[in-house]
Amino acid sequence: MQTKAELVYDSAMIIDRGRRERQEDALASDFPSGQPFGFVVLADGMGGHEAGDVASKIVVTEVFSALKLQSGDPKRFEAHLCEVLESAAFNANDCIGLYASEHPDAHGMGATLLASVLVEDRLYWVSVGDSPLYLFRNGTLMRLNEEHALASQIEYLVSSGLMSRADALQHPDQTCLTSVLIGGKIAQIDCPTTPFSLMEGDIVLAASDGLQFISEDQIQSLLRFQQKKSAEEISATLAQEIKNLDDPCQDNLSLCVIKVQSEGAARDAGDKNETVTRLSDGRHETVTILTRFKRSRNAVGHG
Repeated sequence: MQTKAELVYDSAMIIDRGRRERQEDALASDFPSGQPFGFVVLADGMGGHEAGDVASKIVVTEVFSALKLQSGDPKRFEAHLCEVLESAAFNANDCIGLYASEHPDAHGMGATLLASVLVEDRLYWVSVGDSPLYLFRNGTLMRLNEEHALASQIEYLVSSGLMSRADALQHPDQTCLTSVLIGGKIAQIDCPTTPFSLMEGDIVLAASDGLQFISEDQIQSLLRFQQKKSAEEISATLAQEIKNLDDPCQDNLSLCVIKVQSEGAARDAGDKNETVTRLSDGRHETVTILTRFKRSRNAVGHG
């Protein structure tokens, strides 16, 4: 029988500006190679002139630093992990508030947060906003974290028979967030005290809402065909599928793909050094950073 300690992760991340003038997503991850431990932090910024860019960097820098500082001993770290995650979120929120108070042009700046921590077969997270955390298992895609947006509340009204689907589709506020890191009170925060149990073969996707320009059914279908491929290949395929839409409203995309696999399967897949690929056509830029099984990785992307 497989033991928990035999699980390792193959991870890759992509950040793409899409059709937006600025990159307002920020993304960072740390997966020590060959170890059953790692984490990823992303933020989707919003605000006035360059304020969203600053907000996302503040959030990712503060949360990533807090996790990195306390992760030297994974077992001890896990014992207090939920407290660490919540504290990091509140601290990042305070930092945004302080920055906005000192820079009048940054008034209204804010960012979503999604931080996911994997320890052996256990997945923890903290999230604020609408950045999705997906799990693909046995051919099925499911969202794990809460969606802090009116869209989720509207969907509840539809499923309860209190609103028609037609009215829901035409609702003007369905994309509005109900919780965000903006320096004030955090209206909603999702940080489960009980971890989600992972299995060999699971694929975890941590992303900004730019991924949702393709439907969950499309993501599920792509993963069914790509699930045997590396995290790097899967992330590139998802990014290309979005780019193929050629949507003039395409939002920034940040994405981290994490494959959960046995240590033996990881060795069979072969060792791979760090690769960095940049593709640019004037409006799009994609950055993929991957290191696995030979050396540890500490990668940060801000676009």
